[in-house]
Parts: sequence; structure tokens; C-alpha cells
Amino acid sequence: MRVDLCGVRGSTPAPGADFGGVGGHTSCVALSHHDSGRDVRPTLLLDGGTGLRKVAGLIGGAPFEGSLLVGHLHWDHTQGLPFFAAGDRDDARVDVHLPVLDGPPERALDGLMGPPFFPISPERLRGRWTFHALEEGSLDVEGFTVVVREIPHPGGRTFGFRVSDGERSLAYLSDHGPIELGAGPDGWGPYHEAALALVDGVDLLLHDAQFTADELAARPHFGHSCVDYAVELARRCVVGRLLLYHHDPSRTDDQVDALIAGC
Repeated sequence: MRVDLCGVRGSTPAPGADFGGVGGHTSCVALSHHDSGRDVRPTLLLDGGTGLRKVAGLIGGAPFEGSLLVGHLHWDHTQGLPFFAAGDRDDARVDVHLPVLDGPPERALDGLMGPPFFPISPERLRGRWTFHALEEGSLDVEGFTVVVREIPHPGGRTFGFRVSDGERSLAYLSDHGPIELGAGPDGWGPYHEAALALVDGVDLLLHDAQFTADELAARPHFGHSCVDYAVELARRCVVGRLLLYHHDPSRTDDQVDALIAGC
């Protein structure tokens, strides 16, 4: 499995030289099947933040043909959809799986796409776009097996993912506010069943690291984790590698480096 990080910020993009090392685009991860005998092109995308724009460069101007899993509908996970050049073309195929409440799945995007907020609606995107309601369970999509579990995060249903290609696995908990479930043993939230099931033994964990422990104490209702929680969750679940993700848009490259040194 190949993992390309197209966007790693939370809340808003972070432009400027102080943020270029970590990256300024919001959440989007591109997954490919690694095959040394062929061009590696992503076919499964996790979240559609502004980082979705970078997928076109990964596939060398070719049309995107694959699936997009949207963990939740906040702006920083969906604002790239209208600007997804590799998907907005006649020869593209994009299957979008996203959380919905009622009605057709594409209607979940009405607050993002369509007048007066945006000039076009999802139906006017070019190519073969289909929209599917996402629920807890297991999906076989683009040659990957994906386990979907609901995780705590305010403002709408939020899902975390465990993705496997049969050889390697990753867990993706980009927006995770476990403190909503209580203080837990460390004051950062409990290590609850859904998180443990998604993360147990994966080769790579991408986890919400928006706050320090002090910041979390001041903003417990924002729906995010502190770095300390991500590290302890990875330790408890015997993860191969932890990648801190969904960084605060005001945190500079130097400050992220300092966080990592503190771990």
C-alpha cells in the first residue's frame, strides 16, 4: 500500500512559509496499491479537504477513477470537492461515500455546493459521480477492505476508518474527540472500544493531534485530541508507526517539530 498525504491541516488551510514543511492543505489522504511493475495511481481517497486538489498531480493529469470516503461533513473535509480537477472531467469516475441523515446522499452537500454558497451543485460535476450513504460496518472498495466505526466529534456523525490491502493496514482517525465520553485515565478521554478496534495492531495510525494537553484542557468542547492521547493510543494498540495529523492551522513547522521532540 502506498500512502500520499495531500492535506494534513485541521479547521482551515495554513498558507505561508512557516507552514510549508508540514503542509497547509486540509485533510486528504490518497491510497494506492503498490505494484512495482505499473504506474502507481491512487484509487481510494480519505476525506476531501483542500488537499484533494493535489490528487491530480499524483496521477499525472489522468482522470481519477476510484472512491472517496468522507469521514464527516465539516468544511475542512469537504471543501476540495468543487475543485477536484481530476474528478471533474468527462472521463472520470468518483464514488463518494459520506455520512447522511435523511434523503439522497448528495443532498448532504447542499450547504457546501449550490447557490448561494457555490455556483454549481454536485449534479453538475462532470464525469460519473455517485453518492452513497456511509454507515458502520465493512466495505470492500477499490481492492481495499475498510472497517467503518463511528467516533466522537461534535456537529454531525463522524467516522474513523481501518483500511487493509491484505498485507498492510492503516487506521485513520482524523477528527477524534474522546473527551466527550469522559475524562478517561489520563484526563484526555477514554481509550474506547471503537478507537481500539480501529487501531489495534495497524502498521500506520494517522490520528488527530490538533491540541497539546494544555490546549485540550482549555477547549474540551472543540472535538479534538491532544498529542498525548494519540501517542498513548498507539502504544496501547501496538501500532507500527504513528503519524500526527490534523494539525492546528496556527501551528508552525517549528512548533510541530517541538511537539514531536516532546513525544
